[in-house]
Amino acid sequence: MNLNLQSNDFELFSLPLQFAQDRAVLDARWKDLQREAHPDKFAAQGAAAQRVAMQWSVRINEAYQRLKNPLQRASYLCELNGAPINAENNTAMPMQFLMQQMEWREALDEARSVEDLEKIAAQTRASERAQMDKIAQALDAARDFPEAARQVRCLMFIERFATEVDARIDQLEA
Repeated sequence: MNLNLQSNDFELFSLPLQFAQDRAVLDARWKDLQREAHPDKFAAQGAAAQRVAMQWSVRINEAYQRLKNPLQRASYLCELNGAPINAENNTAMPMQFLMQQMEWREALDEARSVEDLEKIAAQTRASERAQMDKIAQALDAARDFPEAARQVRCLMFIERFATEVDARIDQLEA
């Protein structure tokens, strides 16, 4: 096994260091790496070799989870390029974004039917897609990692709100 512990996730998977990724290539590379690092392949080499293989298997799975999730992949790229997300203590948001959040909150508070909530959910999904486009632009085209980190923090808010909307829909449908 010629894997390097110092490799970042992109290097480990032999992928370009960018936000846009081909999911089929990522999935195929994950399967190849898992086959290469499977502990059963090292049974003849003893327990220590199997433990190392198991550690690699865990490392490969962690990298795969991070790379296949667009939000986690974007956050990871920002961190690798010196622009950590720091969502827990960096909550500054653009005024227009905050106004949108307030409007959504009011609409959620006033929603009385599944139809009302479905409209909010559709707006939220459209906003998520637009936010992903902004992140891709900041990361891959502009290579502006601090801006990408700001956009990632916005997307985190949107996704959290979308989860609340989905929970309300589930409540009303139950």
